Amino acid sequence: MPPMPKSDKIWFNGELVPWDEARIHVLAHVVHYGSSVFEGIRCYNTKKGPAVFRLEEHVDRLFDSAKIYRMEIPYGRQQICDAILETIRSNKLDACYVRPICFRGYGSLGVDPTTCPVDTVIAVWEWGQYLGDDALKKGVSVCTSSWNRSAPNTLPNLAKAGGNYLNSQLVRMEANLNGYDEGIVLGTDGLVSEGSGENIFAVKAGKIATPMSYQSILPGITRHTAITIARELGFEVEARPIPREFLYVADEVFFTGTAAEISPIRAIDQIQIGDGTRGPITEKIQARFFETINAEVEDRHGWLTFV
Repeated sequence: MPPMPKSDKIWFNGELVPWDEARIHVLAHVVHYGSSVFEGIRCYNTKKGPAVFRLEEHVDRLFDSAKIYRMEIPYGRQQICDAILETIRSNKLDACYVRPICFRGYGSLGVDPTTCPVDTVIAVWEWGQYLGDDALKKGVSVCTSSWNRSAPNTLPNLAKAGGNYLNSQLVRMEANLNGYDEGIVLGTDGLVSEGSGENIFAVKAGKIATPMSYQSILPGITRHTAITIARELGFEVEARPIPREFLYVADEVFFTGTAAEISPIRAIDQIQIGDGTRGPITEKIQARFFETINAEVEDRHGWLTFV
């Protein structure tokens, strides 16, 4: 991926500071133990002006993740929502990626983090297509990872936490080193879980399947969006266990995620999926998704928060 573009200001514990001055101590707890919770959010330049997609749901999940890890965020939910909008406005961005993160800062360095302060940061920057510019139309080529997702009751998969993503790093590095765009992770039961940072859907005979929320996945907000859109378009969507080989014989497979949006998968483990390009059901869901985020259709669910 190209170097991260810099913006002007970062919101750091209630103050907007210059990008290069947003620093933490090398002995901050988060540096050593991955003790952070975060979100990935998008602001789109819609026909009605800049708007953040599903802001409240993302902030709710941030607080849920913090609760799971016994982390007291020193701000309220509305304060974080307001701070996100303030940070976007102060950087004069019409479209951007938004990264709110809460982490255990500099205090003590034992495994127990409860004596460390909780710092809160919001950064925004320009962002392109996570899986490449051609991913949305041509699809991506992926592999099944040799790594598994963590078993239930080991790491809390419902939390979007920094330390949890060490597993995702292994998956993504392995995939990229072997020439693939992304990796698919199986659970310890051998069933399909998700991508390194995306949820996954498979289409067979007009019906859409996606793994259950208890199958070591992060129940994504874009996943929920895709399910809602698909059902409104008249498609049957079922959350159920999915064996690896079902993906090979599916008519269509696609990823969902804030970064990946709705990205079709053209091949898995060098086995062509369907016609080897974006399928018709994926295209319909994708089209309605982009109509929604660009404010081209009525926002029936209140998903857009204008900046």
